[in-house]
Amino acid sequence: MGEQPPASPEKPSKTPKSPKGDKATKPESVTRPESVTKHESHLAMVRRARRINRELAEIYPYAHPELDFENPFELLVATVLSAQTTDLRVNQTTPALFARYPTPEDMAAAAPEELEAIIRPTGFFRAKARSLLGLSAALRDNFGGEVPGRLADLVTLPGVGRKTANVVLGNAFGVPGITVDTHFGRLVRRWKWTEQDDPVKVEADIAAIFPKSEWTMLSHRVVFHGRRICHSRKPACGACPIAPLCPSYGEGETDPEKARKLLKYEMGGHPGQRLKPPPDYPGKPAPALGAAG
Repeated sequence: MGEQPPASPEKPSKTPKSPKGDKATKPESVTRPESVTKHESHLAMVRRARRINRELAEIYPYAHPELDFENPFELLVATVLSAQTTDLRVNQTTPALFARYPTPEDMAAAAPEELEAIIRPTGFFRAKARSLLGLSAALRDNFGGEVPGRLADLVTLPGVGRKTANVVLGNAFGVPGITVDTHFGRLVRRWKWTEQDDPVKVEADIAAIFPKSEWTMLSHRVVFHGRRICHSRKPACGACPIAPLCPSYGEGETDPEKARKLLKYEMGGHPGQRLKPPPDYPGKPAPALGAAG
């Protein structure tokens, strides 16, 4: 998520499926296996989950971390800042932040009020500033100014939990990890892959379903789908390419035309969250802070 995120394994060469295509069928034509709507065995659920992952890989072959970064330190800081705000707002804020404090040593020596002023647009800026000052000092004093590549070390840093650690490990170091954010948790419960609410338990349940090599890209695909189609308040069920595999179909808008109006980012023809998206991203770059949308 300088160092670039590892390439997604075996990206499909074909054009990504559009939610406007054949799979965006009318509600009455959506059919799903009997086991999706009734009790299904654990094995059947695992097979369905893996099929959903394969479908998502075709829909989002360009899935990627949606935080702009050039190295592990920038990704770590950006991920801490992303709490309780959008990746877009973080991406609009970090250019000035990293221009002023490019290294852990620089950030550890920052005047708190100056750091707070820069990161203020991301919200909760005082608490986030304390975390950034603390983790930067810890990197300077305990890790030679380098971001460690082990989960056990990362979670010792102020403001860094398992979610943040897995983001950094998966996207800056190529170490497989499952990132359980609000989107991921919401979708895996809708798909009946788990009934857990606790992120650590969700992570364990999902890790038991998929091979370790899939963990990082699975996280990106699920989050992409949650942000673009399977929204929290009103999922676009009628424009969802995996509707036949979803036991929660019908929680959102099922009319295809109305559902298509709910699509976000590149699916809806709008800018994404990154100011500097990967070369294969089909959407538009996000505008800089203060720029006209």
